[in-house]
Order: sequence, then structure tokens, then C-alpha cells
Amino acid sequence: MDRNIKNIIFDYGNVIFKIDFKRTQKAFEDLGVQNVESFFAHKGHHSIFDKFETGQITAAEFRDGIRALVSNPNLTDQQIDDAWNSLLVGVMDGNHDLLLKLKNKYRTFLLSNINETHLNFITKYLKKEFGLDGNDGFFEKIYYSHLVGKRKPNVEIFEQVLSENGLKPQETLFIDDSPQHLKPAGELGINTYLLTYPDSILKLFKDEL
Repeated sequence: MDRNIKNIIFDYGNVIFKIDFKRTQKAFEDLGVQNVESFFAHKGHHSIFDKFETGQITAAEFRDGIRALVSNPNLTDQQIDDAWNSLLVGVMDGNHDLLLKLKNKYRTFLLSNINETHLNFITKYLKKEFGLDGNDGFFEKIYYSHLVGKRKPNVEIFEQVLSENGLKPQETLFIDDSPQHLKPAGELGINTYLLTYPDSILKLFKDEL
């Protein structure tokens, strides 16, 4: 790790917590979604997801939106939630221990495009599997997009993280699995790292263990 790095901003999905887009695409297809590759994919999706991830619509409005998009008013809340939550697999082995070690050496932050339904699912999962009350113990501060009203790749969310915490871009590393999210961070002078399978933060920080 560059010795000039003092701050690390982590993405959540496929950096700390494994997610599976193909599983969700199949679940949405089963609900009646057409053209699922353009509806919901790693590099792009329908505007309803942006609205949900920036807190512009509630979980109830999101479900109603899905019903309208597939022209099926009979879909239940549970059917929609189950399809949407199928994206979420779980925390990858060793990541929690690594985050605790890194927190002792760096100022660490979480910056996640997320929504009400997924955060509720993850909160219950962390409690059940690890006895944790959320992710707060691993980071100095957490930025969940639907709670701050901004999402990646909008440059404003990166500016907010830098300014609120007094971070110098050249001393900050941002790790994400989406190239489109790294671009605005890099334009601000933040160091960036694209994490792609089979790479992992355990491999990236192997010298820190």
C-alpha cells in the first residue's frame, strides 16, 4: 500500500459483501420483467433504482413501480422483496477481521449505493450471522446513498465525503467494483482501485495482515 494513503473509502457490494446480479435478473424475469439486461445490470439500470437508491421513493413506491413496469398488480410485497433481495449473498470470509485491522491503521469509510429494502435485509443478516448491529463498528463514518440523497457516480457524494471529514484526495484511496464509479473520484484527485473477481480486499491488503 502506498505510504501516502491515510484514508480508505470502501464500496460495499462485491467489495465487502458478495452480490449476484445474475440471480436478481433471473428473479426479475420470473416476475415478468422484459429486457432484464437493460432493466437491471451491473453497468446500468432503470431509473426506478436510482430513485430508490437516493431516497426519492419509499419501499412501497418501489414495489408499486415494479408492479406497474411488469403490468401485474397482483404481485405481492413479499414476491417483489424476495426478488430484489436475491441480489444479496453475504459477507465474504475474512473481510470483517480485515476491516477491523485496517481501521486501526487508516481512517476508513463506507460509501454504498443502497436502498431501504436492502439495508433492512443486511441489518438483519449481520445481526443473525455475526451478532452485529450494522456496519458502524468497521468504519469511522458510513454513507448510504438513500440516506444522504446522493449516489455514485455523482461527484457530489465524493465531495461530501472529502469535505465532511477533512480528507485530502491524494491521501485517500477509493475501492469499488464499478469503473463508472471510479471515474468521478479520480477526477477529484482521489486514488482509485477497481476490484474485480477473483481479486479481493484480502489480496489487496495481504501485506497488512
